[in-house]
Amino acid sequence: MLVLPGFSLLAEACATEPLTVAGQLAAAPLYNFIILSQAARPVASTSGQGLVSECALAQAPDDLDMLLVCASGAYVADKALRRHLVELATPGRLIVGVGGGAELLASTGLLDGYRATVPWSRLEEVRLAHPRIRLTYQPFEIDRERLTCGGGTAALDMMMTLIGRQHGSVLAEQVSAHFVLERVRMGKEPLPLGPPSSGVPASLTEALALMEANVEEPLTTAELAEHLGISRRQLERLFKKHLRAVPSRFYLDLRLQRARRLLRESERPAGEVAMMTGFSSAAHFSTAYRNHFGLTPREERLS
Repeated sequence: MLVLPGFSLLAEACATEPLTVAGQLAAAPLYNFIILSQAARPVASTSGQGLVSECALAQAPDDLDMLLVCASGAYVADKALRRHLVELATPGRLIVGVGGGAELLASTGLLDGYRATVPWSRLEEVRLAHPRIRLTYQPFEIDRERLTCGGGTAALDMMMTLIGRQHGSVLAEQVSAHFVLERVRMGKEPLPLGPPSSGVPASLTEALALMEANVEEPLTTAELAEHLGISRRQLERLFKKHLRAVPSRFYLDLRLQRARRLLRESERPAGEVAMMTGFSSAAHFSTAYRNHFGLTPREERLS
């Protein structure tokens, strides 16, 4: 874990604690990590509390499997730091950006061509500065050897997802229970929009509420617009501007996320789950599920 001045203690802990707990629960040394800094000195967090560094980045061990970068969104990296990060991004090594660390990785070019996310308040500015990155409004993204999150508790969900991929879903759920979380949140769940005062139109918030309330019998885009008292084109523009998606695609993603939770957390037959999430047939449900998640509902149950 590379920590840089002004980093968030919450984000750092959310990224590293799940790894420690996974090893404790598995009774095996699954992860061993060290704290890096630019100069092997204590680094002050955004709250003023310091974190002791064990090693300078330039002397990082050669056998690192993963490098996590935790920084504030306001941190400006010099050329030497950016060069070191690029040199460390060797094939097979996971490169992880936490909070402002994701934006720092963007500035090095290491996220070009990858799906990634950054703190929502910075996303549009980062998109303009780095158009080759496939930025999304997700809590976190895992795309091949690049992992990014917006910081805070999204780092917790990201690392528990990584633990699940590397050591199985059972251990990931145990880690989730240790932190008194209801479930492991998936990366394809959009970030909460917040109240209209945050700059999100009330009509968009109402549209999302209508979608949530009508999963079993989905509304068409035209019906949603009619309920809201706006035109279909206005609704589509709202979704494109704030969520980078068309309403129908966003609605489908929402229904499939609900289906995934039901498959993982209940014993309901897949056919019943299909009906509960607005799919007219098991075959249609299975195809949509496989296209979205890369596996069928049956395979989801067995994973």
